[in-house]
Amino acid sequence: MGDERYRVQSLGRAFDLIEAIAASGRAGARLTDLARDVGLSKAAAYAILVTLLARGVVVDIGEGMTRRYRLGMTLVRLGDLAVSGTGLADIAMPILRDLTQEIGMTSRVAMMDGGFAVVVGRVDAPGAIRFDAALGRRERPHSSGVGKVLLASLPRAEAFAILERAGCEAQTARTLTTLDALGAEFDRIAACCYAVDDEEDHEGIICVAVGIFGHGGRSLGAVSVTTLKQLLPPEAIPPLAGALLRHADRISLALGGPTAADAWAARATVRLPLAAVAEG
Repeated sequence: MGDERYRVQSLGRAFDLIEAIAASGRAGARLTDLARDVGLSKAAAYAILVTLLARGVVVDIGEGMTRRYRLGMTLVRLGDLAVSGTGLADIAMPILRDLTQEIGMTSRVAMMDGGFAVVVGRVDAPGAIRFDAALGRRERPHSSGVGKVLLASLPRAEAFAILERAGCEAQTARTLTTLDALGAEFDRIAACCYAVDDEEDHEGIICVAVGIFGHGGRSLGAVSVTTLKQLLPPEAIPPLAGALLRHADRISLALGGPTAADAWAARATVRLPLAAVAEG
């Protein structure tokens, strides 16, 4: 998270504004709403926005009371550079295309960054259905399939520390919101090698996710597929997870890591009981 003594408050506010604009979608956001959401005066918010406009990070549309702010193309350029700089995305993308072609579902690869699961690669399924899976999107780890796999692969105390910082707010009525429930979920993931986001992040959407592992079994990321809940009956989940594991293992092996089964088995031999972690 970084040393708070060296944080620049105005820069942090700028990123808060960028996140608020991103959340507004294609319609953009008004100055009044942005200032309120970020907790700034209109004058302070406007000064930051002018700077972001000059750098192409933000663009404005309309005039006067109808003026709105949207994300600029500078972020696209920087995002492409960031993604291309991750060897994981380079290796994963051709395999994701194979996976999506085989199963007909949108596939994604994500990494843990700053306590959030961040999507660094995506292949959309054919057809009209599109999911909100933008590159660079930060997902709360407790409610997404990729996030739960990534947390489960960490030492339990470290995973719980992330959850305590980020919080476990309910995204839907099905979200797991306690450490006890999530700890039990992590044990289940370790036993079967895959996670399920069963309408826990968005109603009507289900995701199945598996881990990617590097040298020494280190967790490097996760692969997931997404579809409508009504299209994936419970009995179809294990065979789908098997397909994911086959393709994710290709990524892990290309990165010099073990298969998911071997990585989770190795973790099981060193994992402390939950009570022991809690006491520590």
